[in-house]
Amino acid sequence: MNSKFERRDGGLIVPKSKILTAGEYHWQHIRDGKVIDEWDTKNTVVNEGLNHMLGVTLGGVSQITSWYLGLFSANYTPVSTDAAATFCTSATEVTFLTNTQRPAWTPAAPAAQTITNAAAQATFTFNASGNVYGAFLASASAFAATTGVLFSAARFSAVKPVAANDQLLMTYTLSAASA
Repeated sequence: MNSKFERRDGGLIVPKSKILTAGEYHWQHIRDGKVIDEWDTKNTVVNEGLNHMLGVTLGGVSQITSWYLGLFSANYTPVSTDAAATFCTSATEVTFLTNTQRPAWTPAAPAAQTITNAAAQATFTFNASGNVYGAFLASASAFAATTGVLFSAARFSAVKPVAANDQLLMTYTLSAASA
């Protein structure tokens, strides 16, 4: 069986099935109650995440019912071979937050081949100044966890400096379509 797939800028194509998956993070940077920046970042759905998705859907793998969003502070570009076991070491997870763990990703039911947490954005509140380079979606809630499944990660087009008391509001949306 040929299990190869092709990556494109917009997502992933599984040649025999012609399925395209694509994810995107949407951000709002809040300072003193005002939106000071807003941007979108396309993600990489990593091999570990794709294998989990296929395993749950078609291979009898147990579903993970809780997913969490995290931020990273290293000048690191995620790659398809990233995994939960090593990602936080490579990317340096942001922990200068008032959050005591990664915020939950709480999506609504899928509709129109899309699943998103737009109705329940994740909130990151900073307790110090620093730089944020990107974000990720993983199945473990603890900061710097090396267990579970890394589903996706994205590096921003530019570093985002944050100050104490700033907030980042994050929406993650994953879409699938017949290509």
